[in-house]
Amino acid sequence: MIKRLNPILHSELRLAIISYLVANGTSDFSEVKEITKATSGNISIQLKKLEKEKYIIINKGFFNNYQHTSIEITNTGIDAFEEYVKAIKQYVKYFF
Repeated sequence: MIKRLNPILHSELRLAIISYLVANGTSDFSEVKEITKATSGNISIQLKKLEKEKYIIINKGFFNNYQHTSIEITNTGIDAFEEYVKAIKQYVKYFF
C-alpha cells in the first residue's frame, strides 16, 4: 500500500521552505523570501502552519535596529521531511 503524503509538506511553498531548512538548518525571513520569490504575506501564513505542526521554531527580534525573523527547523520537521521523501519514493517505485 502506498503511504499517504503529508498534506502540510505537500504544498509547494511549505516544501520549499522545509527543504531549504533541512539543507541549511536555519534561515531568516528575508532569505526565504528571496529564495522562494513568494510574497511576505504568503510566507508568513505558511511559516505559521509549519510552526503549528512544530516543524520549525520562529524567533522574532531586532538585528542592527531592524526587525529580524529567524527560522530554525526542529527534529520533528526533519523527521516529517524524511517521511515525506520516503512516501514520494514509494510512489515512484510503485508506478515506474
